[in-house]
Amino acid sequence: MAPFDPQRIQVAAVVAFYMVSALIMVFVNKAVLNNSPDLPLLFLLFQLLIAVVLLHTSAAVYDKIKIPRFEVQIAKKLVPVVSVNIIGLVFNTLCLRDVEASFFQIARGLVLPLTIVVSSLHTRSKPSGMVLLAAVIVTTGFMIGVAPSSSLPLSAIPSNISLFYGVLSSLFIAFHAVLIKKSLPYCNNSTIELAWWTNVGSAIMILPFVFLQGEPSTFYALLKGDTWNWRVFFTGSLVTGFFGFLLCVAGLLSIKVTSPITHMFSSYKFTL
Repeated sequence: MAPFDPQRIQVAAVVAFYMVSALIMVFVNKAVLNNSPDLPLLFLLFQLLIAVVLLHTSAAVYDKIKIPRFEVQIAKKLVPVVSVNIIGLVFNTLCLRDVEASFFQIARGLVLPLTIVVSSLHTRSKPSGMVLLAAVIVTTGFMIGVAPSSSLPLSAIPSNISLFYGVLSSLFIAFHAVLIKKSLPYCNNSTIELAWWTNVGSAIMILPFVFLQGEPSTFYALLKGDTWNWRVFFTGSLVTGFFGFLLCVAGLLSIKVTSPITHMFSSYKFTL
């Protein structure tokens, strides 16, 4: 019998929790995006703001959680990880809006292979044969999954633009996973501090694009109308904001105690 390893149990628990939160996020996000397809960026902004509020609330009731002070020098150092995070989230949201929930993991199924490539280039190391084999299997599965099938209705087949969003989402998630390791030292190796910087910075970066897209005007027009179910949007924002907050902390912690590639392998294992 293998010796008891507390750290391994903790990592498994974090990854399992990460995947449960991720599945909830997918289905609730899809319900909201089906209800409000013209408000993807505003919906994402609400999620980020809710996560920030939850971080401050947690710090207020639990003294071991520390919210960092805003420092320009640290903010500049974290621009890459925050930028990559919000770009990945935007493409992730657009992909989910345009495909069925069951196709979502296929549409962005290159996360693992791209993480292996980006991590190997970043560390200038060659992945092992088993890692390369896993990447080939996942990539083959992606190709088979997105290939048109006569047995599926036309509406269920993802469009080229939705697959493009999915591939870009996978690419930026891979970059983000690698940048997390590099960024943690700027945040005292604290996942909570990095989560705060990531959510605050992402909200600030996406805010101008919310107005450029005219989503506040669309939101107001929908509220004035009689056909929009605003309860789905607000309830979904609260639920996904809460689980997005948990997902952010769990994902950062998983990468902190393992590695980007190990985190992605674990995620695929629990998804399957």
